[in-house]
Amino acid sequence: MVGVRFRLHGRDPATGLDCVGLVALATGCAAPTGYPLRGGEPGRIAAMLDAVMGRGTLAPGAVLLTRTGPGQLHLGVWTGSGLIHADVGLRRVVERPGAVAWPVLGIWRGE
Repeated sequence: MVGVRFRLHGRDPATGLDCVGLVALATGCAAPTGYPLRGGEPGRIAAMLDAVMGRGTLAPGAVLLTRTGPGQLHLGVWTGSGLIHADVGLRRVVERPGAVAWPVLGIWRGE
């Protein structure tokens, strides 16, 4: 999915993905809709992820919930050497190499 354009609430790689759409495709889970670009409660999002995936450790394929800024939560998929995520600033799905640049609030591993 690297290179697919960013689109808020995007669920189809042909028209664009956001971080939720990207993680839904990567895990095969259904994605919620109707959420704002900013905001969200980490506990509520963690509970939704807990319902479809088990908690895990930082390993390739792990889903990470991060805090990218005040009031801003973000999801990505760890590759082992970087984070694949839908970057709103770059307007596409990218792999950010190296350590995760933001505080990690939770890690899930699909089973």
